[in-house]
Amino acid sequence: MSGAEVFDALLTGLTSVLAWPAIGFMVLGVTIGMWMGAVPGLGGVLGMILLLPFTFDMEPVNAFALLLGLFAVTSTSDTIASVMLGIPGTAASQATILDGYPMAQKGQAARAFGAAFTVSAFGGVFGAAVLAISLPLITPIITAFKSGEIFMLAILGLAMVGSLSGGSITKGVAAALLGLLISTIGSAQTVAIYRYTFDQDYLLDGLPIVPVVLGLFAIPELMELATRNVNISRVSKEQSEGGGMLDGIRDAFRHWWLATRCATIGTYIGILPGLGAAVVDWVAYGHAVQSAKDKSKFGKGDIRGVIAPEAANNAIKGGALIPTIAFGIPGSLGMAILLGALLLVGLLPGPDMLTTDLPITFAMVWTIVIANILAAIVLMFLAKYVAKVAFISGHLIVPGVILFIFMGAWLAGGTSLGAWITCLIFGILGYLMKVTGWARPPLVLGLILGGISENRFQLATLAEGSYAWLSRPMVLLIVCLIVLTILLAARGIVKNRQTKDTQEAGEGRGFNPIVSLPFSIIVLCVFVSSVYIAADWDIRVSQFPLAVGVPGALLALVAIYIDGKALSRVRINALDWLSVLKEASHQAALPKSLKFISAIIGMILITLFVGQKIAVPLFIFLYLMLWAKRSFSVSLLYTSLAWFFLVLFYDRIIHMQFHQPYLASVIEAILPDLIPIWILL
Repeated sequence: MSGAEVFDALLTGLTSVLAWPAIGFMVLGVTIGMWMGAVPGLGGVLGMILLLPFTFDMEPVNAFALLLGLFAVTSTSDTIASVMLGIPGTAASQATILDGYPMAQKGQAARAFGAAFTVSAFGGVFGAAVLAISLPLITPIITAFKSGEIFMLAILGLAMVGSLSGGSITKGVAAALLGLLISTIGSAQTVAIYRYTFDQDYLLDGLPIVPVVLGLFAIPELMELATRNVNISRVSKEQSEGGGMLDGIRDAFRHWWLATRCATIGTYIGILPGLGAAVVDWVAYGHAVQSAKDKSKFGKGDIRGVIAPEAANNAIKGGALIPTIAFGIPGSLGMAILLGALLLVGLLPGPDMLTTDLPITFAMVWTIVIANILAAIVLMFLAKYVAKVAFISGHLIVPGVILFIFMGAWLAGGTSLGAWITCLIFGILGYLMKVTGWARPPLVLGLILGGISENRFQLATLAEGSYAWLSRPMVLLIVCLIVLTILLAARGIVKNRQTKDTQEAGEGRGFNPIVSLPFSIIVLCVFVSSVYIAADWDIRVSQFPLAVGVPGALLALVAIYIDGKALSRVRINALDWLSVLKEASHQAALPKSLKFISAIIGMILITLFVGQKIAVPLFIFLYLMLWAKRSFSVSLLYTSLAWFFLVLFYDRIIHMQFHQPYLASVIEAILPDLIPIWILL
């Protein structure tokens, strides 16, 4: 096609998006997408699944305005949960937690939002622009990355998060390996043999990611708010100087070159099928750390740690569209749904999307651009009110977030109580990791990338018939980047220790060896047990668990040595040990934390008998009355609103399947005929 024809298609795409009803569908999609991204456990994929049936009879431009309007902005609004609660709203916002949540604790949530939404809009526009420019040039880029290269990119992502998200590379990489090990639960990649299921049907398909992530990040933060009776912000409004929305916008413009580099990273990682949002924010975050002259504030509230991942995770949407529309190769579940929508409206991915249907392709590009700008403007207006939540009593935040967390886990975890149990178990694990100095993000990324890594490793080996793919130039280049990442991170940690900076707050920073040593021993036992169990399996089944378990056990031994050495420096008389243990228990808020966990266990047990529509509101009411010491009227009003939302949204709107309780027949029998069954069951 000539340049004039391409320009004409570009203008045609813009006018079609701005015409009615396409613009109306886009605004509707953006509105729903902002909500789906902001609520933990929902996300853009669920939104697209819910909206897909409505696109059957739509014109292509209208259908993609609705779907892409929703999908494009979830990586913008997910910042809200990451900053305010320390919970990744979606997989793409994990790295934002490292500096976004500490900023909220300093009373600078509005500043974090200002910077995040500004660079999110920029990243979305940048990714769409690169998509438009790169369409004729993308084939060499995609074909250069085969299974071996994608496997190495996954390892690079793990190396970055393992070495950059805490004060100990050993524990960070060990946590990443633990995540990889957990990802092997369920059916093996190439053989119909189940691993580490322990005769539990719920584990046959592996652990669902959303309940794991919500438990690992959300429950420990909620426990801290509840047990320490604190706000999200640890300072008053008067003390939070320099934390306004305009300050964040100025930060974004001041660091424009960082945002541009990270948006470029996001766009081109998005092109590669299979990685996408799971790794892009960590690669961008790692780049920000390694390219910074002053690395000391990362993980403790550095605005650059918010700008880098937020610019990258929005740019990825444009990049991910390229293989989807050009080759019919979706790089993620969201793109797979979009591919289905293409087919539903009569379009075929391939050369036609770059020639005769180019106006529709450009309409998709314009939708991403306009949706990102619109969402950024709306969220900036709303964020100044959302940021005030940081100064509200934590006791008023905990019950509502518990509702979102457990219903999100239920929805994404297969509508089974196994999802709640998984969420709770990983909540306890997250609490232990937080108080023992083990960083949590590496474990999550290991779980997300585990299946991809094993699959790509085996495909690369089968395709070559050997491990010769390890000598390919691109593979060797990525290996060098992995080694460089670890060396630079090690250098930074040593430098921080020399300045006695490691005891400051931050994910995986600072630890009490008295509580860390037992946890390191438990991690060692897990790795050793996994290796022992896998030793009897066929090599095709045991290859990956052994490749993870053996180095994991060695790193756990190193972690035990580090903890033991730190403990030996604590000179304590035998008579003082009891008081030291009591102090460690107090620092971890252990007694109150056990009570909080017991309350959640009680909610799960009550759900077995009466269902969520009674058990969850009952938990909220009792928490407010007995734990938070709120008045009866406040507790009743809060509980009523929570119950109304639970029934209206999860039942009436998205038609989620609730647990069928043991006492369902009894409840139906005593319920008056005038009251519908769905009110309580």
